[in-house]
Parts: sequence; C-alpha cells; structure tokens
Amino acid sequence: MKILMVTPEVAPFVKVGGLADMLGSLAKVLTRRGHDVRVVCPLYGSVQREGSWSHEGHPLSVHLNWHREAFCRLWEAKLEDHKTHYYFLEYDRYFHRHEVYSGPWGAHEDNHERFAFLSRAAIDLCYSLDWVPDVIHAHDWPCGLVPVYLNSRDRYGPLGQTASVFTIHNLEHQGIFGREVMDFAGLPYDLFRPDGLESMGSVNMMKGGIYHATKLTTVSPTYAKEIQTPEGGCGLNHVLHFRAGDLIGILNGIDAEVWNPSGDPFLPEAYSADDLSGKATCKRLCQEALGLEVDPHVALFVSISRLCAQKGIDLLATIVPRILANMHVQIAYLGTGEQALEHRLMELSHHYPGRMASYIGYDNPMAHLLEAGADFFVMPSRFEPCGLTQMYSMAYGSPPIARATGGLVDSVDPYNEHTGEGTGFLFEDPTEDALYYTMGWACSTYYDRPEHYKALQVNGMKKDFSWSHSADQYEQVYSWAVEARRSSL
Repeated sequence: MKILMVTPEVAPFVKVGGLADMLGSLAKVLTRRGHDVRVVCPLYGSVQREGSWSHEGHPLSVHLNWHREAFCRLWEAKLEDHKTHYYFLEYDRYFHRHEVYSGPWGAHEDNHERFAFLSRAAIDLCYSLDWVPDVIHAHDWPCGLVPVYLNSRDRYGPLGQTASVFTIHNLEHQGIFGREVMDFAGLPYDLFRPDGLESMGSVNMMKGGIYHATKLTTVSPTYAKEIQTPEGGCGLNHVLHFRAGDLIGILNGIDAEVWNPSGDPFLPEAYSADDLSGKATCKRLCQEALGLEVDPHVALFVSISRLCAQKGIDLLATIVPRILANMHVQIAYLGTGEQALEHRLMELSHHYPGRMASYIGYDNPMAHLLEAGADFFVMPSRFEPCGLTQMYSMAYGSPPIARATGGLVDSVDPYNEHTGEGTGFLFEDPTEDALYYTMGWACSTYYDRPEHYKALQVNGMKKDFSWSHSADQYEQVYSWAVEARRSSL
C-alpha cells in the first residue's frame, strides 16, 4: 500500500510531544511491513538532520489559492535503519523559526498560513513526484485541511481515489482562525458551513478534518469515547458523535528499540524483568545527578511532563509539602512549560534540598535515566489522549501513578492489593487529595508489601507495548478507508 503521512512534527527530526514519537514509530513499522511510506513535514530551524539528506533540483510549486503559487525547496532524508522517505519543506517565511507552534509570546500569528501551506504542499508533492498514494494520513489540526482538499479541489483529479485518514492527537487544540483562511487556502466558500469548516463564525481546521476525512482515528479507545461526550468533546462532541461509525481508537505503541532498559545506551547499567539489579545503579546515579540524597531505600517518585493544565503537575506541586512532611520519599521533576509552575517547582526544590529536585528543560539522556532510576512515575493528567511516558515507566520497572483517563486507563492495569496483580496505581478524581492518597498508597506498598511492589515492576516490564498490534489496526483502517473512498465515487 502507498501511504503518505502529513505531520507538523516527526521523531527523530523534530519533536514537541507524543505526536512526533507516534509518527516516527508508525512510519518505521509500516515500512518494515512492506508498505511504501512517505512523510511530509516542515523544515523548521530546529529540525535535526539525522541520517542522509539530499535536495531536489527543482523547487516544489505549492498552489495556495486560485491566483497565487509559492515555491519551496524540497529535501529528502533517509534513516539508516529503514526505508521510509522523509520530505521536508524549506520555506523560510513560515518555517525557518525554531519553534513549531508557538514562540515566547504565544502561538504564531500566521499559523493558519503556515499549516494551510503544509496541507497544500503535501498534496502538490504527490503531483510533483507523479506518485498517487492509496491513503493520505493527516495528523491533528495543522493537517486538517488535507481531507478538505481531497474532497474539494482534488476530488476529480489524479488523487480522486485517494482516501484520507485523520488522527486526532489532542482535541483541545483545534486551529481556529478567521474566514481569511478560505481565501488563502484557495477553498470554495460553500465549504464554510456548520457541516464543514465553520465553527462559531470562524474556520476550525480540526473540525474540517473530522468532517471530511474518510476515516477517523484517535490515540486510545477510551479517548475515542471521551471526546464524544460534552465533558471531553471540547465543543466538537456532536460532530464526533455524528461520525462515530468512522471513528476508531487505537492505542499508541512505543519504540522498543529506543525504550528498553536491557539495551538502553543512556543507562549506566542494563537490567531486565528477569534481573532488576541494574536498576539500583540507575537510581543512585539519578539521585547524584539531581542533587538528591543518595539513599537506595527511600522511595523515589519521578514526573516527566510539560507544565500545563492538562498534565496536572500543579496538583503535584501543591501537595509536595504535605507529602514530604508525612512520607519518607524523594520527588524529582523533569520538563518545562508554564513559567509560574516552573518557578514554583524550583522554589520547592530550594526549600527541600536533597528531597525534591527539579530539572527545568528537556534532556533526553536524563529522561531515560529518570525513567530507570524511579521507583514510581507520577502522571496526574486531567485528560490524556494516549500518553507514552506511562508506558516507558512500566517498561523500565517504575510503576505509574496515574489518573484514570484516556490512554492511561487503556495501558495501566490497576493494582489489586489483595492479589498483587496490576502494573500501577489509578485514581479517579483530578484533585489534590486523590493524588496525595494514591501516592501514599503506593508508598505503603513499597515499604510494607515489597513482594507486591516487585510484582508490579515485573508485570509492567512484561507487557507488550510494541507497535505490532497497533500497526495491524492501522493497516485495517487504511483498507477500510480505501474501500469506502472508492465505493463513494
């Protein structure tokens, strides 16, 4: 099958969140299964030039509206370990800046132009390559116009039989802009209606993708249900309920070649479910690196996350004094985000030296070390479409403490205190008390039921979070989409 993926980010080249990891892993596994997979992404100033790169001799012509076209330089990258074709769009006016979505003062004001350009360029690339994909897989609101183009301007051209699959990674971010998007993108105004792109008088790129895609996916089965409710639908629940028959929740996998404690190059000592001894070395070096008191016996709670309301780290920050006053534990945080929360976490680290540590920023080797050195991983998300770090933590023998929402429900098996079964701890309400008492429950399990704690570690490490099953499901969705598209002509 010929598959084009259109994305605003893709690992290992440029990453903001889990979308990049998902895209990079899925492309890799589909290529290894024999599919012709090609990926289109902007060439931001922050793109890491991994692998080998070459550029096309002729610029790519991008037909934005009926009276204007732009030309961008096209680069192709190939990684040594697989044959996926990665195409990067060099157009400095929109993409030369370092940031993907937003800068120091918020979202880029020209995001509607930047990502309409990406959607149109992806389609025009197919024409330039004389390559007609069976399916175009577009990701999140920045690529929401791809299905719209296929159902309008390109409906009766060479891509007329090309199906579209649109994946919702986070419904909270929808790409809402003024009506000028229609003119800039060269889209007919009869698409600006409630059963299309229009939302409260504005253009909603996410809504356009949802309405026009042949099939829809999101990144966990539970999240697929949540976004159809008024509480989780972010104003689009009625649209998603309308398309429920075409919406499939597929839990993301993780790249077991990258996240595997038995062969992780960032760890000082390897370990596995059969021999956990190396984890103690990782914990010691983790404590040393963060300035925590080196103590092999104290329970170490770790959180790696963006600092935003969704992730619930404010709940953790609020209860840190209470936890450290009543529990014999250490707490470590790695990440960045809202400045007020950054400052609060740093204040706590200064107030509780040796027991609380905050690393503001992101460091990939440090992230691997913290996953390995942790005794527990804290993930108190208010909502979580899928989440990957809880899977990383289980793979590394660090049972997660997570809210029962979205992909966290689908990936974490709740601990049963009577039988010792499970892979982590879940709590229902996004409140300080719920998080505090669940961390206390985990703490008591660590000290009072060590055999249960060991079972939680081993159970999590033996779970299969590879992309094999998820890739099976995506292949099925692609087949359904192609069949539906061709039968509709």
